Amino acid sequence: MKTMKKKITFFLTGCLFAGVSTIYGQTPMTTNGGAPVGDNQNSKTVGEYGAVLLEDIHLVEKLAAFDRERIPERVVHARGAGAFGYFETTADMSQYTRAALFSKAGKKTDLAVRFSTVIHGKGSPETARDPRGFAVKFYTEEGNYDIVGNNLPIFFIRDAIKFPDMVHSLKPSPVTNKQDPNRFFDFFSHIPEATHMLTQVYTDYGIPKGFQFMNGSSVHGFKWINAKGEVTYVKYSWVSKQGQHNLTAEEAQIQQGKDWQHATVSLRKDIQDKKYPKWDLYVQMIQPKDMHSFDFWPLDATKDWPEKLIPKVKIGTMTLNRNPINYFEQVESLAFSPGALVPGVEPSEDKLLQGRLFSYFDTQRHRLGPNFQQIKVNQSKETPRNYNSDSWNSSGNGRFDNPDVNYQPSSKSKFTDVAEFKQSETPLKNVTITQKKISKTNDFAQAGDFYRSLSKIDKDHLISNLVGDLGQVTDKNIQKTMITYFYRADKDFGMRLAKALKFSMKDFR
Repeated sequence: MKTMKKKITFFLTGCLFAGVSTIYGQTPMTTNGGAPVGDNQNSKTVGEYGAVLLEDIHLVEKLAAFDRERIPERVVHARGAGAFGYFETTADMSQYTRAALFSKAGKKTDLAVRFSTVIHGKGSPETARDPRGFAVKFYTEEGNYDIVGNNLPIFFIRDAIKFPDMVHSLKPSPVTNKQDPNRFFDFFSHIPEATHMLTQVYTDYGIPKGFQFMNGSSVHGFKWINAKGEVTYVKYSWVSKQGQHNLTAEEAQIQQGKDWQHATVSLRKDIQDKKYPKWDLYVQMIQPKDMHSFDFWPLDATKDWPEKLIPKVKIGTMTLNRNPINYFEQVESLAFSPGALVPGVEPSEDKLLQGRLFSYFDTQRHRLGPNFQQIKVNQSKETPRNYNSDSWNSSGNGRFDNPDVNYQPSSKSKFTDVAEFKQSETPLKNVTITQKKISKTNDFAQAGDFYRSLSKIDKDHLISNLVGDLGQVTDKNIQKTMITYFYRADKDFGMRLAKALKFSMKDFR
């Protein structure tokens, strides 16, 4: 008995001196400061479906470190093209939101747009399979408003804490400097929520024929707030009036041999030739009382809002009619953030969105400097009036009404906050600060619905495109896991993929 006590004491003493470097043969993950990480998959939230907390130090540290990984290229969305134009509102939405740009039909608002690929670097070909960024900056009279989304209505993950790892897996290997399906399918084999997005991006939608030939989406839901303070959850969709046109894998190879900058060239040429591209903007709306009435959580970024359940309402049209003159100043210096909001629009409790609210502004400060909003293309129509930075004062733009008073409150200051513009209140009862996955995941149903909506030829292309990458994975267990996910989405989908990868039923017993 004494011998056993000594052994236990020796083991515990060893753990004490060794810190937490190893426990039962496993090596605990730590923060950059060396503290062990309890959960690297779920952000800390107010209740199961509530907002993410800034006190989640691991999330903030992880995102901040990720935002600063590359200088000066954008970490994601490095390659892009931009243009300028205007948005004309076609419906008065003031009963739902006090946002000025949606307040009356016929109202026009200047805007800037940047389209991009997501994963690949600045000099990469635009023929690569990838989601496309679809970012719009409205220059409204109440400040700049950004809708920052993609060409597809969903995303791979539902929690921002997974974003750095996802991008790392998709970026070239730090050892071989080559993008490797073994790496990203290894990651996705542990992320069943990605099944829907993988199904969409491996169709021909993954390679648009040109930026003007793709639709766009905010991906996330947001809150619209009207003059009475009433909340409506909304999701935005851009529908191309040029139609959706994509390239097959074979067509992309041919295009790459001719000109791998085709999307940038095509957009610029159409505007130059006065074939001004147009998109209609639609919103879908859900009342707060109805948020839990679906078989999915609407603020899960891996889920689309089915139009048959949540109708789309057209609210305006965007027209692009001007090309940039100086590409660096007007396109590469464009800084977007889903946190660039105006009165009448607020962020929802979407976990992925909540992380982006921090990450995008943080990235711009790192990439362009702390005063990136002074760059002309990022300036609002309204001259900023606050006391945030000496450099604004010294730049001679008249930001301070009295240069000696760079603080507030003050008896000498003319600028003050206005209660009318306070954020809306969210009443909470019996909530627990928690860190766990949402219970209503439903990871496979919408992927199956999307697969069944495809034509025969689109299904053939999807299988072929998936096999092209998944077939390069050397670990058969990863292949089997991915096949299982797609099978759970749709039996035919999984069976066809298994057959193409030369698996039989006995391999899954």
